[in-house]
Amino acid sequence: MSDYRIETKCIQSGYTPKNGEPRIVPIVQSTTFKYDDSDEMGQLFDLEKSGYFYTRLQNPTNDAVAAKICDLEGGVAAMLTSSGQAANFYAIMNIAEAGDHIICSSAVYGGTYNLYAHTIRKMGIQATFVDPDCTEEELNAAFQENTKAVVGETIANPALTVLDIEKFAKAAHAHGVPLIVDNTFATPINCRPFEWGADIVTHSTTKYMDGHAACVGGAIVDSGNFDWEKYADKFPGLTTPDETYHGLVYTERFGKGAYITKATAQMMRDLGSIQSPQNAFLLNLGLETLHLRMPRHCENALKAAQYLQAHEKVAWVNCPDLEGDKYHELAKKYLPNGSCGVITFGLKGGRDAAVRMMDFLKMIAIVTHVADARSCVLHPASHTHRQMNEQELLEAGVQPDLIRFSVGLENIEDIIADLQQALEEV
Repeated sequence: MSDYRIETKCIQSGYTPKNGEPRIVPIVQSTTFKYDDSDEMGQLFDLEKSGYFYTRLQNPTNDAVAAKICDLEGGVAAMLTSSGQAANFYAIMNIAEAGDHIICSSAVYGGTYNLYAHTIRKMGIQATFVDPDCTEEELNAAFQENTKAVVGETIANPALTVLDIEKFAKAAHAHGVPLIVDNTFATPINCRPFEWGADIVTHSTTKYMDGHAACVGGAIVDSGNFDWEKYADKFPGLTTPDETYHGLVYTERFGKGAYITKATAQMMRDLGSIQSPQNAFLLNLGLETLHLRMPRHCENALKAAQYLQAHEKVAWVNCPDLEGDKYHELAKKYLPNGSCGVITFGLKGGRDAAVRMMDFLKMIAIVTHVADARSCVLHPASHTHRQMNEQELLEAGVQPDLIRFSVGLENIEDIIADLQQALEEV
């Protein structure tokens, strides 16, 4: 589908029915697949043959949806996971092990920060967090001999920092490691990180890709551009024999598909964070309208930001699409068609006023979610980022009074009216 435009890919990629087959991606809700030949089953287990034998490793519904996301991002291979957190975990663990090190932008989702700062540290992998606005010299100084990857978010959740992808890619490649970019907020509709030098993209498909708060999921996409063999000593898991598959070498056997094949054959085999076929089916329905929903999200978010910016009780507003926003110039470069539907703001009354204002909202709900059709708010310091101390919150771009506002697809006049009546109560 590479010759089609992205709107067509949202609908058509990943699955082409043959004569008499279902028009839409079918739900293959089966744990196992029958074979008449024992030797054929053995070849599947040894990765000598392609096919389906157990859904934890591969499923036709999941593969079709992963192929669509792969095509949207312009990659060579992709896989689905049970959540965005699983995708971010697998993306690192697929190439790093105890004794290794990664570099991560400090402006990332709180759960991702906790995953890299604390959880993988218990597995022997250290993370250094860098200011996304750091200089090239400061970024290069963070690398160590054992660094295996650099990680960032296209648009940080909830700091709304726009990552300078080219700067981070240049540093990563100069040190012989891949750049992994979480593209959840922008989606491939508004940014395709591979075109700016990123090597691997992850997604929480739970957000805009699903778009309806119906199913949790994640995805990993490989660009196929990083040369693992060139840095074979850094990535022995991909370039040396895997004894659990009779000495198979992933880069030799699978070429540009090596990274995703290993993530499936090892990570998913042993850890099992598979997305259910039912959720993959629902995700695909969301993907079919992604190109229609994202422009409306961006339009509504900008209008809401402009309203809040002019309100006397509002102290500040972050929205990369706003003229004068700190990241507006980077947004114009990487996100020329709009950033996302999420904005943040704070009130002059501080943290207490922010929490009170949220309690007075009627249509706009307080939920632990973001980036779906319904408008919602959250106070990250009290909710998603509450595990962080004050210093960590500030490094992640989370002020104490920050309200994360995910602007939905409702009529913008109704959204603004709800904001107005709540602000009057503060």
